[in-house]
Amino acid sequence: MTLHHRMRRWATAGAGIALALSLAACGGNVGGGSAADGTFPGKAPITILVGQDPGGSTDLIARALADKVSDDLGVPVTVENKPGANGGLAAKELAGKKADGHTLMVYNGSLAYITPLAVAAGQAPDMADYEIVTGISQDDYVLVTAPKSGFKTVDDLAKAGRQITFGTTGVGTGSQLSQELLFRQANIPAKAVPFDGGSPTLSAVLGGQVDVGSIQLGEAIEQITAGKLTPIVTFAEKRPTYLPDTPTAVEAGHDVPVQQSRAIFAPKGTPKEVLDALRASFQKSFQTEAYQKFNADNQLTPNEVDGEELRKQWTANLDKYRAVVQKYNIQLGGKK
Repeated sequence: MTLHHRMRRWATAGAGIALALSLAACGGNVGGGSAADGTFPGKAPITILVGQDPGGSTDLIARALADKVSDDLGVPVTVENKPGANGGLAAKELAGKKADGHTLMVYNGSLAYITPLAVAAGQAPDMADYEIVTGISQDDYVLVTAPKSGFKTVDDLAKAGRQITFGTTGVGTGSQLSQELLFRQANIPAKAVPFDGGSPTLSAVLGGQVDVGSIQLGEAIEQITAGKLTPIVTFAEKRPTYLPDTPTAVEAGHDVPVQQSRAIFAPKGTPKEVLDALRASFQKSFQTEAYQKFNADNQLTPNEVDGEELRKQWTANLDKYRAVVQKYNIQLGGKK
């Protein structure tokens, strides 16, 4: 399915966003509100930054939530895409925004617990520099190939007799880490080909520009169901209910459980009462039938924990992934 079709599929979820954008463009609700005067959010709009291109899982999640939060808070909630550096550019912008609750970000977990392993110390954003409003959901990765490749199993890749090319959604992502670990453990010669996000990676696999790619399940499932992609393994802890016939990498004998996770971040210093108001609004959004259907349709596992629990989870992931990267001597940044 093309990006156009994916976006059209979620036209209903994005209708409220289009209205919000229209209101903001007209200058309708420009009055401010703050914790200091007890009026948050007042009449001022809220912006949710997304560090990835339109049409991918992170973008679609942001738009589905923005629609519901706008309804609850009674102000426009718009989504603004700022792709680059696995979300690093958007995170940098968020850090410089006023800590008043009117600028948020859907923050990808890989930016917190994988990207730091791919860049020099201090170059990746630090979770400690942000407030965490709430966790959102988790998404499994699946290793896919085009049917014409002839690959169906990890053993098939090992017997190819040549170097395998694998597409990733960027340097320092779960897409990269999952494949680096798999191919290193399976002793398969392989070369990473990084792209900027899931959509171009998917296109490269479909077009045969790379042999395989690790893509978030929600972005790949429709092409798998249509027979345009062949799933080889998933990188989940256990078989996802959406792909019951596809083995996990763990079942294939490899220690490669890698997931994507997402949360809502705010600038450091955002007042507690503002964070509480935002958290309550997102929790209401999570409970709506429309959003729960969105999760099911996109193969997302809810992880709607509070900020401190989310911080513990991601810190544990960073420690775990650092250990396996060191164990297998993997250089995510491409250094030799």
